[in-house]
Amino acid sequence: MKIGLFDSGIGGTTILKTAKQAFPHEEYFYIADSKNCPYGEKSDLELQKIVSKNVDELQNWGAEIIIIACNTATTRCISYLRNKYPKIQFIGTEPAIKLATESNSQNILVMATPGTIDSERTKTLLKENQKPGQNIQLLPCPHLADTIEYNYNDHNFAPIIDTLKTIFSEVQTTPDTIVLGCTHYSLIKNQIQSFFQHAKLIDGNQGVIHQLGKLIKNSQKH
Repeated sequence: MKIGLFDSGIGGTTILKTAKQAFPHEEYFYIADSKNCPYGEKSDLELQKIVSKNVDELQNWGAEIIIIACNTATTRCISYLRNKYPKIQFIGTEPAIKLATESNSQNILVMATPGTIDSERTKTLLKENQKPGQNIQLLPCPHLADTIEYNYNDHNFAPIIDTLKTIFSEVQTTPDTIVLGCTHYSLIKNQIQSFFQHAKLIDGNQGVIHQLGKLIKNSQKH
């Protein structure tokens, strides 16, 4: 089966790696759209044009399933893409708020791009899943994704740490669980953990792989 993935750069490679480990016999195509990074600070119209171009390219390569390996593009564009490309099976990546709220966490910190934080989908996830007594802080992380994008492969973590220091100065309560609501953030788990050593870090990657498994299994029946 041909599976396409796209993200605003290297963040989605964490999903690609996990997918290859889980389903090594499938064929994968990946678009690292670094020139448009970060997605989280684009308007809806800009983002729709960008993601459509990526989907067109993956479709030309024969992709039957497309993983939107980006929380921002998923929360803001997946409905648009499903309407525009009804024959393609899309799998989205969204902040693992449901997973966080199902644990015994009392103080949950959701890190994401400003675009993901402001999206209607994130508001819906909160409304549907927040339990009584749970404190959830939504933390917009401007420029963190692009700082990771431009420094991670050079192993230059100083700008990343400096950006995290600024962002984390806004944290009101020490979290016991941190939701990594951007695939780029999964690349710097160690750096994030160093600020909150006792917090559990979770991302949406396993949910994506679970859904991918269901679609692959379903395709084998036909």
